Amino acid sequence: MATDDERRAARDAKLEELHEQLVGAVEQLVTGEDWARALSFAARFRSRSFNNTLLIWAQHQAAFERGRVAEPFPTYVAGYRQWQGLDRQVVKGQAGYMIFAPVTARFASANPSDPLSWRRLAPREKRRAGEVERSRMVGVKPAYVWDVSQTDGAPIPEAPAPTLLEGQVPEGLWEGLAAQVRAAGFDLLRVPDASAIHGANGVTDYAAKTVSVRVDMSDAAQVKTLAHELAHVLLHGPDNPEARGHRGVGEVEAESVALMVGAAHGMDASIYTVPYVSGWASSVKDASPVEVVKATGERVRRTATGILDRLDTLKVGDGNPPGPSRESLNSATPQRAPQATAPSVENQRARAGEPVAAGRGL
Repeated sequence: MATDDERRAARDAKLEELHEQLVGAVEQLVTGEDWARALSFAARFRSRSFNNTLLIWAQHQAAFERGRVAEPFPTYVAGYRQWQGLDRQVVKGQAGYMIFAPVTARFASANPSDPLSWRRLAPREKRRAGEVERSRMVGVKPAYVWDVSQTDGAPIPEAPAPTLLEGQVPEGLWEGLAAQVRAAGFDLLRVPDASAIHGANGVTDYAAKTVSVRVDMSDAAQVKTLAHELAHVLLHGPDNPEARGHRGVGEVEAESVALMVGAAHGMDASIYTVPYVSGWASSVKDASPVEVVKATGERVRRTATGILDRLDTLKVGDGNPPGPSRESLNSATPQRAPQATAPSVENQRARAGEPVAAGRGL
């Protein structure tokens, strides 16, 4: 039987393998076309972190190249027990796709506003009278998921998805995006043409608190532009502590959010132009291109997901198989591998004043 040190060493070796796979997947994103494909794929797996989405994508493509799966792209992924809960079984010999899963711990404090007051609870320890308890991520561990093509059993019900003609806009999308612009405190202006906004398709003016979109474009182009400007509102305002000063990064982030919002509604992502990734990534000081792409991908996914969650529109699936609720799937205990549905680091971030130990990002 393996010792604790041996088990930790095996886990660390798997985490290092995951990290190397992730770096390799990011380094392959060398053109705007590659970046657009990655983000369109992430739009269909938006409940997972960008890092885990890339890991699933890269491992599935490797499996396709080896003839282990029939299609080049995964559709639905879930953990071993989760598939059993849907009356499906992983086919013998099909290896799971390794991803990062969070390791959480419980903390308690009698003074939650004081970061130094939080103490970690032992496995069965209860908080004291007057204390507040919080669970927070303290690290990561390897976990496994399988694509539906690696399983057999009961049919998977088809989830509803928007069907669009070329250039068509999903019903309610413009209105939903416009409502979010206004909710952020900005007025939305529809201008006649590019000459009214210095040759641009859209402009966000933080000082005047306005978002302008030209109306002499197709409906699809107007919606894409509105999503782009909404991303600027949410990500790049002068009062945003996470805003980055680099113009190239900001434009790629905004355009990438727009691409994900469109792709999640079945809109053709090929009409979007995403700048050359290695160019803008390499121009950022004190960070490698890989670090920039990884950080940007998660910010884009988090922002796009926040926008999509507030939209009452029909969207494509999020990579989880239709069936029981996500809560019931996530509560299952895997039989052959750690639980696979891993929330992102951004969804696990501690509130101000609450503890969280740094771990390798999801």
